[in-house]
Amino acid sequence: MKIMLTGASGFIGGHIRRALEAAGHEIVPVTRRDGFDFKQMLAVEDWLPHLQGVDAVINSVGIIAETRGQTFEALHFHAPAALFRACAQAGVKRVVQISALGADEQAFTPYQLTKKSADDVLRSLPLDWFVLRPSLVYGEGGASMAMFQRMANLPIIPLVGDGKQRIQPVHVSDVVATVLHCLRAVPAQRTLDVVGAYPLTFVEWLQLMRHKNGKTAALTLPIPLPLIMANAHLMRFIVPMLHPDNLRMLQRGNVADVQPLTEFLGRPPHPPAPSPLRGEGEQE
Repeated sequence: MKIMLTGASGFIGGHIRRALEAAGHEIVPVTRRDGFDFKQMLAVEDWLPHLQGVDAVINSVGIIAETRGQTFEALHFHAPAALFRACAQAGVKRVVQISALGADEQAFTPYQLTKKSADDVLRSLPLDWFVLRPSLVYGEGGASMAMFQRMANLPIIPLVGDGKQRIQPVHVSDVVATVLHCLRAVPAQRTLDVVGAYPLTFVEWLQLMRHKNGKTAALTLPIPLPLIMANAHLMRFIVPMLHPDNLRMLQRGNVADVQPLTEFLGRPPHPPAPSPLRGEGEQE
């Protein structure tokens, strides 16, 4: 297949690209180094010339925090919406949108809301679409994973509040496997939460990373959430993950039922690791 892949140089997009190339697909990469400025491609006409002969489109563009030149509205909503409408005009039937867990009716941050807006546009079109909503994605090359690993390696681990926020990390290989399966799966027109094998608390996740590195469990230092929130507007310029909205999403939790993904893949997603905290594959 000839596949347009947006965000092909990013963490998730890079893994998808390598898997597609290994499977023999022809890739049309949409990145700045390939002459595309995604945030400027906000009209259907911007996309149509690039869709000639394309069999499928995968959108993996996403940012966790805005900068002066990159906004949620442009990157998460306007550009993807224009691309999806262009696919409908150009006859590109199969479209895979990588959204985010939490981009649903309970969405409350600009990050989630703009993802959901693009998802809704895609779901309204007569295409063979898939909306994938990954949880926290970890694996080689992930910026958030690197930050969490640094936290886990500290002699005393600082926690956001009590550290009991629920997350369900999914390995990037499971995200890639899901995307590749979407290219041939029937029926289409499905929204699928892409989550790990079981939920963890945030502190369990950090201790698990220590365990994987051969370290024993560390002492923890709970930092009151009001104190963190009071300083988040400044800390976010140093660590974008500490933006107040990201902290609010963490507090809400980031988990979902793994059974639909298991049925879609024909197997369960990989557990984070054999863990001293619970049996491998055990679910809450």
